[in-house]
Amino acid sequence: MMVPLVLLVLGTLAAAMAPRMLTRSDWPDREPVLALWVWQCVVVGVIMCCALAMSLSAAAAWEAVRGNIFAPAPNGVMEAYALTGYGPWAAPVAVVLACGAAWNVIMLTREVRGSRAQRKQRRTDLLVRSPALPGEEPSANRLVVLEGDRPDAWWLPGTAPQLVITTAALQRLNKRQLDAVLAHEQGHAQARHHWLLNAASALAGGFPQVPVFAAFRDQVHRLVELAADDVASRRFGRLAIALALVELNEERGVFGPCPGIAEVPRRVNRLLTPAPRFTTARRWRLTAAAALVPIVPVLVTFVPALRALS
Repeated sequence: MMVPLVLLVLGTLAAAMAPRMLTRSDWPDREPVLALWVWQCVVVGVIMCCALAMSLSAAAAWEAVRGNIFAPAPNGVMEAYALTGYGPWAAPVAVVLACGAAWNVIMLTREVRGSRAQRKQRRTDLLVRSPALPGEEPSANRLVVLEGDRPDAWWLPGTAPQLVITTAALQRLNKRQLDAVLAHEQGHAQARHHWLLNAASALAGGFPQVPVFAAFRDQVHRLVELAADDVASRRFGRLAIALALVELNEERGVFGPCPGIAEVPRRVNRLLTPAPRFTTARRWRLTAAAALVPIVPVLVTFVPALRALS
């Protein structure tokens, strides 16, 4: 049972060590898009370790599974894995990992359905608060203005995405700040951040005791906002989006001595005192290194097969 054991050890190390290394580093604030890529690669790598270990354990425990997995393999490959020597632990390990995979699918399905139901309810509320005029056709990129005393703006994703902004926000923001807010929300929509948020919430909700999944959810919520801030700042300047954040959140008490949303002041400070970005070469190196994380479990899995073929 050497290969499944190695895969489980690799997955455990990645799940335990990666969150500590990434959360203690300061470079994700400088490169949020790159940090999102690294987090996704780490999470996919952990899932790959579990999935491959489950497949090999199931192949060792049940001959029917073994035949399906190794059916296209050349002669001698299946013998290289020594599946018959895995012992009585193969079946329990395969069952536990399969249950984890099934639970993950259930949680993801529930998260997606809940998100869709929430969006549907919010769209219904929008129709009540901002009904279409007679003869008005719904637009795929319609800007909805709501009457409200609280300055706010958000993007409502879906098949017909809508950008919603309150009248209080229109009154408080100047033209450049308003354009920056719209660019921020459009950055969320173009990058499909809601898909990533759904996946992160499903993993953390299904496996709250796994450090990498809980940290992934928390960091994704933070990094997508930083990435959208960068989209807006590249188009309209850092000062515009920083002042817009202040105007939209000032009345919520987030800039007081005990702020309720500590992340907003950090975002403003990051925009006003930007750290230098990585060079293009360094970004490419980190991108390539992160891409290796989910590839390593595949290479480990195929080591016996490659030895048999050579």
